[in-house]
Amino acid sequence: MKRPVWLSKFLIWRIRHLSSKNFVMILSGIVGIIGGVAAVTLKTLVHWIQIFLQDLQSNWTQYLYVIFPLLGIVITAWIARKILKERLGHGITGILYGISKKSSIIPRVKMYSQMITSAVTVGFGGSVGLESPIVVTGSAIGSNIGQLMHLNYKQRTLLIGCGAAAAISGIFNSPVAGVIFTIEVILTEVTIAAFIPLLIASVVGSLVSMLFLGEDVLFSFDLKDPFLASDVPFYLILGLICGLVSVYFTRATLYAESLAHRIRNKMSRAIVGGLALGIIIFLFHPIYGEGYETIKDILNGDSENLLNNSLFLPNVDNTTYLVLFGLAVLLIKPIATGLTIGAGGNGGIFAPSLFVGGMTGFLFSQGFNMLNFSKSLSVSNFTLVGMCGVMSGVLHAPLTAIFLIAEITSGYTLFLPLMLVSAIALSTNYKFESYSFYTGKLIKAGDLIPYDKDKQVLSLIRIDKMIEKDLLKIAPECTLGDLVELVRKSKRNIFPVVNEQEVLLGIITLDDIREIMFDKEYQKSVIVETLMHRPPDTVGPTDKMLDVMAKFEKTAAWNLPVIEHGKYLGFVSKSRIFNAYRTKLKRQHKE
Repeated sequence: MKRPVWLSKFLIWRIRHLSSKNFVMILSGIVGIIGGVAAVTLKTLVHWIQIFLQDLQSNWTQYLYVIFPLLGIVITAWIARKILKERLGHGITGILYGISKKSSIIPRVKMYSQMITSAVTVGFGGSVGLESPIVVTGSAIGSNIGQLMHLNYKQRTLLIGCGAAAAISGIFNSPVAGVIFTIEVILTEVTIAAFIPLLIASVVGSLVSMLFLGEDVLFSFDLKDPFLASDVPFYLILGLICGLVSVYFTRATLYAESLAHRIRNKMSRAIVGGLALGIIIFLFHPIYGEGYETIKDILNGDSENLLNNSLFLPNVDNTTYLVLFGLAVLLIKPIATGLTIGAGGNGGIFAPSLFVGGMTGFLFSQGFNMLNFSKSLSVSNFTLVGMCGVMSGVLHAPLTAIFLIAEITSGYTLFLPLMLVSAIALSTNYKFESYSFYTGKLIKAGDLIPYDKDKQVLSLIRIDKMIEKDLLKIAPECTLGDLVELVRKSKRNIFPVVNEQEVLLGIITLDDIREIMFDKEYQKSVIVETLMHRPPDTVGPTDKMLDVMAKFEKTAAWNLPVIEHGKYLGFVSKSRIFNAYRTKLKRQHKE
């Protein structure tokens, strides 16, 4: 694509008059503005769709809850497949993959595709959240601005973080949580210098949200009850429960998603999954959409609203029924989330994890209060702290969870229990889940290597770029004399023995023939096939570099043949890999 003349002139002017550091800070503000506008736009789109659907409702309201989610998923799947030509999934996982494997280059389509598809999914009642799609949108904006301005890998990655921070800040009006989320989830290696652009983007995103939405943010609550030190033992128990619930949330969501993927045809999957989701919502109405309204009802003391529109217990004034119904909602919500994503809808697990955490805190405190002990627990406080606990366990992002709840409650009254429950929940989750919901698949597949610089750099090296093809081949029926002629021509000391079908039969090294190579009789009588031996191991052109290095370590070899579908391609050497590693390491330090 040809670069516009004005852009070329601007970039030349920028290089002459503006340092890279200052330029990135200016761009971070621009990313913050656009990311904030994207957050406002997405929330507004969802609001319009929900208002439109409410206007359609009549006496058949309850039965429409079966149809709306089905329509939303089918429309989303059709738009993604036919118009956007995009494969949906867990968006933040895709961003992490893009940073790790795609040099922080995110496709331009993601600057708007996630907003469109998630607005339809959530607007029609899909049981997912808006946070992941808006983070992907903000990250894509940052990446593409970085590409447009010809920034290097590190600078593009930083702008991706700026977009993510602005998105979270804009949708929750929580600038601190936006920055911390980026550091904990998106950018695991951040220098002090990177804080300034992240702070700028996050603050600007929050200001844009306040300008357009005012107090109408996605979720907020003013604390009513104080924190009591006597409640600490109960928070300890809640932390343990939240950790176990977070494990259940992760596994149930992924299992439900995998069930949906068993249906190969995408439209059939969308119809079946959407219908299953509609039936679940018909039976358990609080699962409809993100679930923030349900949490607000609980926090405001209107927990009986959970039973509104319930098929089983309509308007029943009984706390036991309420708790049992809430427990069913808690257990089914992750399944509904997995079905929504697996069937073809678009959304994230950010909001569902907060919802399940809120329900966990509510059920714990409400259940305790039902026992009529002399002490009672604050339902609102435990609901909020429960949100923090489960989110911390699912995302493995304890600081994000702590500061998010602190900011949406406009104070730090619950800071101590938030820290306590978050730590216990995360520690409990670690016993069962080594990685977070977002990173688990990538790390297991070797596509993401956290906290290990050597492995991260090695993972950027591709085997197919390292293949050496200058080794002279020889046929198995040739004589030692023919091989000696190759030795005179070759600059290498390894000779692959290959048949007519290009299949590697073995290898010969100079050490194998050193003692006999100048014997005239041997040169005529000895056949290459009798001299060759099998290589210690082989690698494939698509193997991951960490696996290749493990083979080098195991065999103590310096060269290994590369085989694809049984055919010989060449050799890969440890020394060349080390040179490529040093080059990439130097380049990263320069950037």
